[in-house]
Amino acid sequence: MSAWEKEEEAKEAHAQVDIWKIICGFVDMAVVKCAIELGIPEAIEKHGSPVTLLELSSTLGCDPSYLNRIMRFLVNRKIFETIPIKHDSLGYAHTPLSRCLMRNGEHSMASLILMETSPIMLAPWHCLSARVLVNGNPSFEKVYGEDLWQYTAENLDHSKLFNEAMACDTKFVVPAIIEGCSEAFDGVNTLVDVGGGNGTTSRILAKACPWIQLINFDLPHVINAAPKCNGVEHVAGDMFQSVPKADAAFIKWVLHDWSDEECIQILKKCKEAIPKENGRVIIVEAVIEEGGGKHDKLKDIGLLLDMVMMAHTNLGKERTLKEWDYVIKMAGFSAYTVKAINAVQSVILAFS
Repeated sequence: MSAWEKEEEAKEAHAQVDIWKIICGFVDMAVVKCAIELGIPEAIEKHGSPVTLLELSSTLGCDPSYLNRIMRFLVNRKIFETIPIKHDSLGYAHTPLSRCLMRNGEHSMASLILMETSPIMLAPWHCLSARVLVNGNPSFEKVYGEDLWQYTAENLDHSKLFNEAMACDTKFVVPAIIEGCSEAFDGVNTLVDVGGGNGTTSRILAKACPWIQLINFDLPHVINAAPKCNGVEHVAGDMFQSVPKADAAFIKWVLHDWSDEECIQILKKCKEAIPKENGRVIIVEAVIEEGGGKHDKLKDIGLLLDMVMMAHTNLGKERTLKEWDYVIKMAGFSAYTVKAINAVQSVILAFS
């Protein structure tokens, strides 16, 4: 057998395994959702030490045989781990990944998982092929007859879940910005968070940068549900119409929801809100790398997020540096810098 034939045989063997991963690709998502809904992460945390299957099933009111299969799957995925305990038995324990599934954990991503696995957000995926066709309709609109933002404004339970989901990412990313790109806040005394949701970014910045006067800016139905916080002013409005004045505008995971033309319009409104001298817009978004590179794992996440944008928004997308360069320059900014941080997103500082 030639070297080429051996290589082709190896590829065929890999394909026979990989196709099953594709066929059952939904299983990881569904089982993790099951774990969150049952409260498995909280039960293990509350126990304070590795918990046996019988202890866990008793706490949760679960059938031990079914729960055993769920936990076997999650341990095999390295979401939880098993640790030997007395009488030659095993106990389940947390990993850094499983702690992300705790609803009220410091690094919880539970609300984001629950949103993305909700029937509301899953349904548009079944229309993805129709979206890709020439003159195809946006997937979300095809299912619900309106875009995500109209739907969310009319369905306040989903709006609450959506903003809690965005807050999950914020709790990771904003500390990473403060640690890895603190210069973004140099000389800033007032800052407006554009599309700030329930105000999580502003609350984190209020503690880390107490000298900054913070404005949390979002649509009226979002602001009406935002909790009050010392040092944070909640302002309702429409970023396509105007943005409250401040030394800096902060905009995280908003621009990827919109087309280039809409991004340019939003950025122009941000530019109008900041001073002509030393004003800046702090853009926090993924930057898709072109070609291979040292950030290949982050590129893969960025490409996954790009598919989410295609399924859930009308014209949103994740952008390459070249695409960011276009919208920033077309919005009239004189210069910008890009800095990677310890997160999926990078920090783009656009200067007026």
